[in-house]
Amino acid sequence: MADNTAGKTADKTAELRQDPDPRAWGKTKHTLGGSNIRPFGLDIHNPVFLISSVVIAAFVLIALANQDATATFFGWLRPWLTGTFDWFLVLSVDAITLFCLVLIFHPVGKVRIGGKDAKPDYSYTGWIAMMFAAGIGIGLLFFGVLEPVYYNFAESGAARPLGIGIEDNEYIGVVGTIHHWGLEGWAVYAAVGLSLGIFSYNLGYPLTLRSAFVPILGERVWGAWGHAIDTAAVFATLFGLTTSLGLGAGEVAAGLHEIFGIAPSPTVTVLLIIGITAIALGSVMLGMDAGVKRLSEINMVMAVGLFIFVILATGLVAAITRYFTVMVDYVALLPALSNPFGREDTSYFHGWTTFYWAWWIAWSPFVGMFIARISKGRTVREFVLCALIAPTLVCALWMSTFGGAAIDMLNAGGAEGVRATVIDAYQPEGALFGLLKELPFYEVVAPVALVLIIIFFVTSSDSGSLVIDTITAGGKMDAPVVQRVFWCTLEGLVAIALLLGGGLNALQGAAVSTGIPFTLIILVMCYCLWLALKKEQAKL
Repeated sequence: MADNTAGKTADKTAELRQDPDPRAWGKTKHTLGGSNIRPFGLDIHNPVFLISSVVIAAFVLIALANQDATATFFGWLRPWLTGTFDWFLVLSVDAITLFCLVLIFHPVGKVRIGGKDAKPDYSYTGWIAMMFAAGIGIGLLFFGVLEPVYYNFAESGAARPLGIGIEDNEYIGVVGTIHHWGLEGWAVYAAVGLSLGIFSYNLGYPLTLRSAFVPILGERVWGAWGHAIDTAAVFATLFGLTTSLGLGAGEVAAGLHEIFGIAPSPTVTVLLIIGITAIALGSVMLGMDAGVKRLSEINMVMAVGLFIFVILATGLVAAITRYFTVMVDYVALLPALSNPFGREDTSYFHGWTTFYWAWWIAWSPFVGMFIARISKGRTVREFVLCALIAPTLVCALWMSTFGGAAIDMLNAGGAEGVRATVIDAYQPEGALFGLLKELPFYEVVAPVALVLIIIFFVTSSDSGSLVIDTITAGGKMDAPVVQRVFWCTLEGLVAIALLLGGGLNALQGAAVSTGIPFTLIILVMCYCLWLALKKEQAKL
């Protein structure tokens, strides 16, 4: 009797893993569950979990044991990659952006994630708060002052966007920054998130990257090809995420120095990563609603509060005028900024733009899967607009407020703290606090900004752990908590290894090295998404 039951179970598992006729894909629901191997309470989906965890653990050990060699390697790797594959990255992101814009106006925009009767799980406030906290939190705080000022006052024309000087465009640094945090970067997130949402919630496939390739791979998606896609997604997610964690740790260390006089050092940074990872573990154990959602909403309230304070302290009318000015310039210069050929602004283009596109792409499995999990019930048009246009407008407002205010102060002979950290000596971690020093109530606002950075740090870590856990568990969203704890811990260890083995260059090199190959996966994913949306439109 027991043997008969086991046989039926095996038959059912085989049936679920069997891909449907390619002519009818999307009509049969599938699961891609874990294997029966459950050491230490883990729900291992072979071989994605094992390959990913073993390779990443080996990387941590090698990097920690050979810190000088790691620093040398990544110091060479990043400029070589961005200089060699610049055209490929830029043209790929251009194509993904145009694809997303088409979805807004095409009839497939009426398709609803989860089916025509699906209802949203979260309010607009909670939905957008989680989307922002996962996608851009640390970046806005780290680069909001640094990047516009750096471009504006760079001595070399090659470091300024399109080589334009401040005599021709007073806020060219802000325009160049919006390019990196606007339309095209968010299009990458939107494409991946929408693909995962449609294939999972509409077509019944597991919430994992391989599912989006059923239209072209058929049954092979459950074999070696699928394993390779999911494993690549884990590597891209982890290294893209640790870049942000490393930036956040550096900025927290700078904040502690400014507020409490604690001198920055590798030891301090490592202790910060350990401490904040421990906080993230608590959020991970609470789950999506009790942990990530609650922290994300706290984030949004604090970020909006900091923004309102800065915009009022630096001049509301000036900020509004500056915003509309830079947005007009951004739209006008976007075609030139998106063209990879014949560029004279080589430092800006290679050192920043190509790195950013690789970083956004490396982050896309993480943010894409995360926003797919929270976007059930939204139409395609609603999803793309909220994941593409709205964040662009908000990011531009943040950058023009913080970076533009710093530029105005520098032009007026002030903002010595910003000048010291960005222009005189490149210490990017301290740029935000350099601006806040120029504003009233610094003793109150600076600690608030520090707490905000820490919470953004935590939300990135815990939401990233949930995503990696989902991928390595074969699309399961209820894998054991111990598995999430494992990945959250490993993220912290990778960030420590990269910071000790090369610092910022190592973090950025790791993100670029995983982002470039993953670009091909996203391009193919867009084609598969189009096929799926056409089928869903036909149902309507």
